[in-house]
Amino acid sequence: MNKKPTPFRETLTLLRPNRGAYVAAGLSTVMVVMLGYASPLLLAETIDCVLGSKASTLPGWLLGGLRGIGVTKPWIRENLWFLAAVLVALYLLNGLFSYIKGRMSAVASERIAMTLRERLYDHLQELPFAYHVRAETGDLIQRCTSDVDTVRRFLAVQVLEVVNAVLMITGALVILLGRNPLLTLISLILTPAIFCFALWFFRKVHRSFRDMDEAEASMTAVLQENLSGVRVVRAFGQQEREVERFDKVSEDFRKKTKRLNDLLAIYWGGGDALTMAQQTVTLLVCVVLAVRGDITVGTLTLFVSYVGQLLWPIRQLGRTLSDAGKSMVAMERMQAILYEEAEPEEPGAAKPDLHGDIVFDHVSFAYPDDGVPVLEDVSFTIPAGTTTAVLGATGSGKSTLMYLLQRLYEPTSGTITVGGADLRTVDRKWLRSRIGLILQEPFLYSRTIRENVGIVLREPDDKSIRLAADTASASGFIGKAEKGYDTLVGERGVTLSGGQKQRIAIARTLLKDNAVLIFDDSLSAVDTETDARIRAALKREHGDVTTLIISHRITTLSQADQILVLEHGRITQRGTHEELSAVPGLYQRIFAIQSGLEDELRTEDGGGERA
Repeated sequence: MNKKPTPFRETLTLLRPNRGAYVAAGLSTVMVVMLGYASPLLLAETIDCVLGSKASTLPGWLLGGLRGIGVTKPWIRENLWFLAAVLVALYLLNGLFSYIKGRMSAVASERIAMTLRERLYDHLQELPFAYHVRAETGDLIQRCTSDVDTVRRFLAVQVLEVVNAVLMITGALVILLGRNPLLTLISLILTPAIFCFALWFFRKVHRSFRDMDEAEASMTAVLQENLSGVRVVRAFGQQEREVERFDKVSEDFRKKTKRLNDLLAIYWGGGDALTMAQQTVTLLVCVVLAVRGDITVGTLTLFVSYVGQLLWPIRQLGRTLSDAGKSMVAMERMQAILYEEAEPEEPGAAKPDLHGDIVFDHVSFAYPDDGVPVLEDVSFTIPAGTTTAVLGATGSGKSTLMYLLQRLYEPTSGTITVGGADLRTVDRKWLRSRIGLILQEPFLYSRTIRENVGIVLREPDDKSIRLAADTASASGFIGKAEKGYDTLVGERGVTLSGGQKQRIAIARTLLKDNAVLIFDDSLSAVDTETDARIRAALKREHGDVTTLIISHRITTLSQADQILVLEHGRITQRGTHEELSAVPGLYQRIFAIQSGLEDELRTEDGGGERA
C-alpha cells in the first residue's frame, strides 16, 4: 500500500493535472486586482490634477503616450465624459476578467471533484469484504458526496483568494507607501489585531467543523438505515422509537452546526468591527491632514479606497483559513477510504477449471476483529457435480464456509482446493465469477425484473433471461406481474415477497458460467413444492455443477448426496438423509421436530375436512 500523504500534499496532487486552468484563473486574478487599483488612482488623478492644479503623478511614458494622441489636461477638462468612459471601460474589463477567473476555477474544481468521486467509488469496489462488513453505509455516502463538495468549494474559491489577497496587500502597500509612509502605517495600526483574530478563528473552526462533519455522517447513517429497513420498522411498530433516534442525532448535528455558525458570526461581526474601526481612524486622520493641507483631496480619496482593499483580504484570511481547515478535514476523511488497503492485485494468479472436487483440509478460521475461532479443524470432500447440504445452528460457521470458498476471507490454517487447485493461488475475480452465491436476503436493484435478472449479461438476451427464470420457478409470478419482465421493482426489491426475491436472485446467478453454486439458506422463503421444483430444474439444467446448500429445512437437505452437520465450528455428523435420520444427533432431533409439525398440520387439515 502506498504511503499516505498529508491532506495538503494530496490536494496539491489533485491540482497538478488542472494547472492550465488555474494559471488562466491566476492571470485573470492579476488583471482583476490591477483594474481594481486603477479606478481609485484615476479618481485621485482627476481630483488633484484635472480638476485641481497639482502635477500629474502618472508615469512619464504614459503621459507622453496620451499627449501623442491629443489627450491633454485642457482637453480632458473640456471632455469629462472621457474620464467617465474610461471608468466604465475599467469596470467592464474587471467584470470580464472576474468571469474568466470564476469560470476557469469552476471548471478545474469540478474536474477535481469528479476525479475524487471516481477514485473513491473505484477504490470502494476493490476493498475487501471485511471492510464493508464494519463500515457504515451512511458515513461512506457522506465522504463520497458532502466531503468531496467541501474540497470542491475550497478549490473553486479559496485557492485563488490566496493569490488575490497577496496581490491586493502587496499592491496597496506599494502605492500607499509611495504616497505617504506615515499615513500608511496609521492605516495599518489594527492590522495585527485582525490577523491574530483570523488565526484564532482558524484554530476554533477546524475542530468545530470536524465535529459537525462527523455528526452529519451519523445522521446520514441513521437516515439510510431507517429508509432501508422501513418495512421492519413498520412491522414492529417502531416508528416513534426511530423518530426519537433520528431526533437525537439530528439535535446533535444542530448543536454542532450552531456552534460552527456562532463562530462564523463572531468572526464576521468582530472582523467587521475591527475593519470599520480601522477605516474610521484612517478617514479621520486623512480629513485632519487634508484640512491642514498636508495631503491632497485626491490622496484622501486614494487612502480611503485602498484601506478597504487592503483590510478586506486580511479579514478574508480567516474565511480562507477556515475553508482550508474544512477542506483538509474532508480530505483526511476521504483518505481514510483511498488509502485503506485493497485486495491485492494478483497478476500471476491461476485461472484453473473449477469443475472438480472441493476439498477442505483441516481448515480453521477466526475473524480478525475478535480472534474467536469460528471453524476448527474442518475437513470434508465434495465430489464434482454432486450436491452437499450443510445443517447447523446459528453461529455454527455455515456461512463462513461459503465466505472461505469465495476467498472473501482466508483460512487461519489449513487448505481449500477446488479441482486440485489451492484457492490461495487462484485469481479472486476469476474464482468469484465461477462460483455463484445466492444469499438468504438477496439484494435487488430498483430496476425492472428483466434488468435485475440480466444484470450479469453484457448484452441483453431475452431467451437466456427467460430460461433462467423458468429454472428458478420465477416465470409464473413474473408473467402475472403488471408489466411482466418490464415491471419495476422497488429499492432492494421492496415490492416483491421474500420468495420472489430469492427466485429472481437464483435466476440472476444461473446466468453466470458457474462451476459451483452456493445456496446460503436462499430457498427458505419459498414453499416446499416450489423448493422441489427449483432443485429438480437445477438438476436437469445444471447437473454438472457442484452445489452446496445451507438450509434448516429437512425436505431440502434430504435430497443432497451428502449432508454435513456443523456444531460450534466442527463437523459432528456427515452422511445421507437416511443415515443421519437413523442415528442420534442434531439432524435426527430437527428431523423429528419438523416431521412432527408436518403430521400435526396434516391431522388438522384432515379434521377440518371431516368437520
